[in-house]
Amino acid sequence: MTETPPTKPIRVLCVDDHPLVRKGIIAILANESDIELVAEAGNGRDAVELFRQHQPDVTLMDLRMPELDGIGAVKQIRSEFPDAKIIALTSFDGDQDIYRALEAGVRGYLLKEMVHTEVLNAIRKVEAGQKLMSQEVAERMAEYFPQVALTPREVEVLTLVAQGLANKEIAVKLGTANGTVKIHVQNILAKLNATDRTRAVTIALQRGIIHLD
Repeated sequence: MTETPPTKPIRVLCVDDHPLVRKGIIAILANESDIELVAEAGNGRDAVELFRQHQPDVTLMDLRMPELDGIGAVKQIRSEFPDAKIIALTSFDGDQDIYRALEAGVRGYLLKEMVHTEVLNAIRKVEAGQKLMSQEVAERMAEYFPQVALTPREVEVLTLVAQGLANKEIAVKLGTANGTVKIHVQNILAKLNATDRTRAVTIALQRGIIHLD
């Protein structure tokens, strides 16, 4: 009777700019015989380099990081390694963050609040070739589908509105007419179904359309 050769553990790269988050994930992985942490990184640039070195089976990728954000890192990695299996890891659940991550090519999307209960299942499912989206994330996507996307200029205008600038100030900053800015704001309110500028900013922050660092 021949013995079944032992299966190789799933090799994981963990990327997050918060050391405590990484330590928590590493502690969870340490108890699993079929999962092995091969490297950890605190920013997107290091993540890309470490992926090149280790070519892990699965990467846990934080989306909001310094130097190079997670989506930028995912795009760089997948440009070199199209079959890379990456799970987006984030505390932001806005539908636009989800869309951007999926467009970049992630195989799964996991909220940090669910890491302790879901990360092991997520790693195993994605390594096996499945795609992963939690019920919470799927519900968030459905809430805004079909979506009416803001144009890049409208996002730019709304970001300046969020910074407290009036229409005239925005017009000067963008080198355009005050009336043009007013039209952009009206379009933004209509697309986001917002009653005023403050509500539009609130909705955009919740959905991940804009971010205030």
